[in-house]
Amino acid sequence: MEDMLRFNTVSDYNVFNNNPTRHPLISVVDFTKAAPRHGYKMYFGFYTIFLKDLKCGDMSYGRNTYDYQEGTMVFLAPGQVAGVNSKGEVYQPKGHGLVFHADLIHGTSLGRHIADYGFFGYQSNEALHLSDKERNIVLDCFDKVDHELEQNIDKHSKRLIVANIELLLDYCVRFYDRQFITRDNVNRGILEKFEAILNDYFISDKPQTIGLPSVAYCAEQLYLSPNYFGDLIKKETGKTALEYIQAKLIAMAKERIFDHGKTVSEIAYELGFKYPQHFARLFKQKVGHSPLEYRSLN
Repeated sequence: MEDMLRFNTVSDYNVFNNNPTRHPLISVVDFTKAAPRHGYKMYFGFYTIFLKDLKCGDMSYGRNTYDYQEGTMVFLAPGQVAGVNSKGEVYQPKGHGLVFHADLIHGTSLGRHIADYGFFGYQSNEALHLSDKERNIVLDCFDKVDHELEQNIDKHSKRLIVANIELLLDYCVRFYDRQFITRDNVNRGILEKFEAILNDYFISDKPQTIGLPSVAYCAEQLYLSPNYFGDLIKKETGKTALEYIQAKLIAMAKERIFDHGKTVSEIAYELGFKYPQHFARLFKQKVGHSPLEYRSLN
């Protein structure tokens, strides 16, 4: 899988898969129509949603491999690179895809809120695994879009097509919520590992050399994408990953604030704050008192 194929337009991708182009900005792709092929890396200049039906090679994203099997969905945002590693063998693609260009949703409700669908930024081992019932719902959404593409374009077409894409994505939000619970064997221990990462961070010299721990840093340590990691922590704790980090910071600060041999500025620098006033502002926001007030009250 060394060669890179670039697909900047929906029509380019349709040609590659032997599918007709009925609309320049969107297509429901039937991969059974594609010719047998080797695995390639592919660049996508548009939103891409894969629904895989059969095992036909390992789906890769960047340097990682998706947990990608029968009845699995994968979501790619424009500008991402993915591909199938067929281990040098020729394979017959299976399944369906929905691809749409960002221009299709400009000026629509979906266009304004597309960033809310964080799974377009998920990476390895973060694909959506569907039950048979969920798979049927996804295929029904695909069919509704396909039905609109078969009609003559009129003043209702764009609104109905975009509405059905949004419906599909909203269902996928629900399915991911279910997966965070039912795939507990996969996600188990993430919260404990997150806590351990933060503990190790603050007893090292990283706060002084790197600064405050970031969500991206913690996600990387867990081999997760920031989006998936953030969504998982939110489901587990009710807090965002950033709020969880800030709560840990405040807990550490409360412990250290009683070391009267250190100034508040020294404690701030120890925790990774570049500017002590930022530490003081966050502390007062979360605790209700400034660090010095808290020290004097206890």
